[in-house]
Amino acid sequence: MHSFPMFIRTTGRRVVIAGGGEQAAQKARLMLKTDARLVLLAQELEPELASLVASGRAGLDQGPVTPDSFAGAAMVFVATGCPGLDAALHALAKAGGAPVNVVDQPALCDLTTPSIVDRDPVVVAIGTEGTAPVLARQIKTRVERMLDPRLGSFAALAGRLRQGVARHLPRAERRAFWRWAFAGDPWHLHRGGQERAAADMLKRAITSGDRAPSGGHIALVGAGPGARDLLTLRAVERLQEADVIFYDRLVDPEVLELARRDAERVYVGKVVGAHAWPQERISALVVAEAARGRRVVRLKSGDPGIFGRAGEELAAARAAGIATEIVPGVTAASAAAASLGQSLTERGQSDTLVLTTGRHRDGALPGDWARHAHPGTTLVFYMGVGAADEIRGALLRRGLAPETQVTVAADVSKTAQRSLVTSIDALPGRLAREGITGNALLMLRLPQAEAAAGLGQGGEAGAGPRVPAALPLH
Repeated sequence: MHSFPMFIRTTGRRVVIAGGGEQAAQKARLMLKTDARLVLLAQELEPELASLVASGRAGLDQGPVTPDSFAGAAMVFVATGCPGLDAALHALAKAGGAPVNVVDQPALCDLTTPSIVDRDPVVVAIGTEGTAPVLARQIKTRVERMLDPRLGSFAALAGRLRQGVARHLPRAERRAFWRWAFAGDPWHLHRGGQERAAADMLKRAITSGDRAPSGGHIALVGAGPGARDLLTLRAVERLQEADVIFYDRLVDPEVLELARRDAERVYVGKVVGAHAWPQERISALVVAEAARGRRVVRLKSGDPGIFGRAGEELAAARAAGIATEIVPGVTAASAAAASLGQSLTERGQSDTLVLTTGRHRDGALPGDWARHAHPGTTLVFYMGVGAADEIRGALLRRGLAPETQVTVAADVSKTAQRSLVTSIDALPGRLAREGITGNALLMLRLPQAEAAAGLGQGGEAGAGPRVPAALPLH
């Protein structure tokens, strides 16, 4: 190493920033994460820095710059944007005995600023000694995914309880206590938003030694449409904490690679038209594992709350008294529209979004899809391929023109992703010719602008008002 990583205390100390423009503002934003007293050396300030001075968060020194301007500073940032002036200010700062960072001039830097993952008081700093800042940012992104946003507040709670642990627990027991606190029920409660319950559990354990487990936990986690980098940070965290994961055929194998290596994986896949795993059996297995005190993830493609039967599994868990959590995911409609470079809604064209499904409970009557076909609506059918004939008939009876365009999006966000545009009338045949099966999306937009002209024109006998032709989502 050519640089030694360490943390510099800022409490009660000055950080001096020489410069009043955007470069100086960037350094000020970084230092605002600390409790240092900021001092700006500049004749004029850009608006962001001026507001810091006006609010009292930073001081402004417009006098002559001398070595004394930097004396005693915890650190100095030189960021005027002028290489010559920066070099002169660097010399004055060194004469004042302060460690210096000069923006974009590594040869003049005693200090370099790392990429930071901030979970105050937990801080991770990533540096490459100035050789590859883009790589440092990429590593930061990965670490951000690993660390729960609530980790810092839990670490702060632990800090407040350290004296109590020292008073009540023998030294030989403290390591085991903290291991339990950060890997067991207190952390899981806090992470799930139950901060008070977590604190109460820790305090009871400190005074009474009671560390009994609080029971299992079930997280219904949205895996998104396929690409693993579309998972939320929370979804990744739950996968890494799970003892057992129940997943189905729509979950991409790469998503499972984010789980702990020793986590048990249970395939509960369903194939359209052949449910090898009845929902009741899945719910019973998930609850049974949680009842053993295990942390269970029920991994569902897309978002668990959108045609994911989350309600049935939640009801089974709650009936058994198991703690539950829903972790939302990117739903297929959002991912499909993004991949097509489109918005699902558009001012003046589509102010209503309808997500519906082509599948229903066994024995249920076909859906009345036509009731959703109103001007100004974007209509998205999940699991609509198998019902394409019925959907076509319902929309034509509603009054849509046979040539109305519909976008089909299959394998959204995966390497095999594809889309096509066809007409409502030709939809079933086109799907068959293209070999599109399974859970592709059918998407169409009924524009608002043409609606006024279309209303009142009539359609087939007994049909509703004629609905204007849709705009394709492509």
